Amino acid sequence: MSKLSSLMEIWAFLKDRKKWWLGPIILTLILLGALIILTEGSVIAPFIYTLF
Repeated sequence: MSKLSSLMEIWAFLKDRKKWWLGPIILTLILLGALIILTEGSVIAPFIYTLF
C-alpha cells in the first residue's frame, strides 16, 4: 500500500464519518514528527528534545 493511498483512506474516513476534529490532531502529530526527524542530526536537537 502506498503512502498516498493511506492518506486518501484517512481523508475518506474523516469525510464519511464527519470526524473533522481529528484533522488538526493528525496534522500536529505529522508536524511534530517531521520536526524531530529534520532536527535529529543538527546542533539544535538537544533544545528540541527539551520541549518534550
